[in-house]
Amino acid sequence: MKLVTYAKQGLEQLALLIDGKLYDTGAVSNRLPRTMREMLNNWEEFSDIAREAETDIRSGKISAEGISFDSADIMAPVPQPTSCRDGYAFRQHVAAARRNRRVDMIPEFDQYPIFYFTNHNAIQGPGEIRCMPDHFNKLDFELEASIVVGKKGRNIKAADADKYIAGYMIMNDMSARTLQMEEMLLNLGPAKGKDFSTVIGPMLVTPDELEPYKVPAKEGHTGNNFNLKMRCWVNGELLSEGSMGDMDWTFAEILERCAYGVDILPGDVIGSGTVGTGCLLELNGTGLLNNPNYKPQWLQPGDVVEMEIEGLGRLKNTIVKEDTDFSLFALKKQVVK
Repeated sequence: MKLVTYAKQGLEQLALLIDGKLYDTGAVSNRLPRTMREMLNNWEEFSDIAREAETDIRSGKISAEGISFDSADIMAPVPQPTSCRDGYAFRQHVAAARRNRRVDMIPEFDQYPIFYFTNHNAIQGPGEIRCMPDHFNKLDFELEASIVVGKKGRNIKAADADKYIAGYMIMNDMSARTLQMEEMLLNLGPAKGKDFSTVIGPMLVTPDELEPYKVPAKEGHTGNNFNLKMRCWVNGELLSEGSMGDMDWTFAEILERCAYGVDILPGDVIGSGTVGTGCLLELNGTGLLNNPNYKPQWLQPGDVVEMEIEGLGRLKNTIVKEDTDFSLFALKKQVVK
């Protein structure tokens, strides 16, 4: 099942996506809610009703009118997540980034999955990504997958954690690298380098849809894993290519750590971390390592970023510069020696 949130008369509207058309939840069943938040709050019951409605639409038992997905104003599938965490699941990306900085691979990566919290109020879907001038000081995309939690849990073991996943989405964890690196010198963050935009979408896809892509987790790991191709284009040029199947830490293992001593809640969004080659920071570092004359590339106003994960759709955004000269860099205090 594929679920989409779109803007209808200024309000969020949840819909089933079937063969390129959107069917409003309320139009196909008076037992279904209008928003994704309501849907997730009673996911086990409502998802069964929605699957039944999808079957009836396909069979012709329900003759609801659908609208074209391409003509709708698509929002983030989960427009108001209860929280947003981002993991660090791909060893290839971590190892390449450290190699490019000429430091050894950190052994703790293989001991436990890590994550950070980002701004769940800055979640957005397809469309414009509005950036401040300072963001353009090494502005970057990050190609990731993500999940949304479908039921409350606490102290969950990895072997049971996949049962808590309502669905999967593409994630673009936008990054302003100079802001990020400056603040992390103080061993705290990332904060302003990350909190301005995290993009998810364009749809939520339930786990059953991905069964044909299932592959074993990496040796010594637990949980579902899917061989889904991941790609990112900037202005039509393919820059990043990988697979969800390359995740070393599974979402189940990340959930196990997230839920240790704390509740995870319906509507929590959790990212995978960046796939190998999945950001300009890594690509630029590799380019400069191999060729001192390599010209680094960063996102610019007007750039179009398109991400695709097999089975999860295609997420398209345009980078827009805010009309202001307000700068955090200009507010830095001068140290008197």
